[in-house]
Amino acid sequence: MQIDLRAIPSFGVAGNFTGHLEQAGEARDFVNVKAREGAPKALFPTYIPLDRNKSSLSPDQTLLSDKSSVPAFLTVFPFDAGKIIYPEGEDKLQIEPECALICNLEYKDDKVSALKPLYFTASNDCSIRKEGARKISLKKNWGPSSKGLSDNLIKIDSFSEQGNINNYRIASFLVRKSGDSFLTYDYGEDSAIRDYSYIYDTLLDWIIEKLNNQKDEGPAENVASYLLEAGKPSQIIVSIGATRYTSFGEANFLREGDYSLVILYPEGKYTKEEIKAIALKEDCDYEDISILRQRIEKKL
Repeated sequence: MQIDLRAIPSFGVAGNFTGHLEQAGEARDFVNVKAREGAPKALFPTYIPLDRNKSSLSPDQTLLSDKSSVPAFLTVFPFDAGKIIYPEGEDKLQIEPECALICNLEYKDDKVSALKPLYFTASNDCSIRKEGARKISLKKNWGPSSKGLSDNLIKIDSFSEQGNINNYRIASFLVRKSGDSFLTYDYGEDSAIRDYSYIYDTLLDWIIEKLNNQKDEGPAENVASYLLEAGKPSQIIVSIGATRYTSFGEANFLREGDYSLVILYPEGKYTKEEIKAIALKEDCDYEDISILRQRIEKKL
């Protein structure tokens, strides 16, 4: 299935696996964010393509839109299925192993009224760990090749406990050269998609509420205004939350020459050992596995 990712806004869900924010050193960023117990903290943007010809703003507003509410860096396409280019001047970069959804959107007037997941795929919502960033998005999109989505999109038959997605797990690895050989490390905890704090209808209702009502406060942004400036797009991508790290993943940042791997696979069909072996193959052609393999490179 070919989808033009450049035409689709993308977002991420913060805090949808218990313990991840604490491991990432980001829990303090959300100390003043009001959320139900166990709920994710915020929906953050990672890419907003703007098309002034399709904008839902009035002509006067469009003329003023050099004062656009969308920060310029969010209009830069960040996805690359083969590499991550390290951000200049930063030295703490971590894999964010996630499941991403590609969804259709429906609107009633200027509000999102429905969200229908069509596909799921492996995502690396790669993040800079740095103090003092005002918004989550400032640690997420630093330019081209700063994020990743697998090319292998898996069609969702039902976004529910009865659906194919309910049997999938998220695994992630870091492959690092050591002498003349490469070593493979578990980076994130191997986790079932069904074990996200919010999943299925609960997650969809939460995303719709945030798309319509999230305010620009603390680390969060007014994503409703971004959708209007993007012309009320018919689709969005949502990475629904990073898994908890292993002790290695929590303590080790990415280096030039490393390989980041995120794999979504159906449990029961493949063992963890088989998935690790598959991860090391450069050419992987499995219809039921979504693999994202990215080399970490420095900016030239």
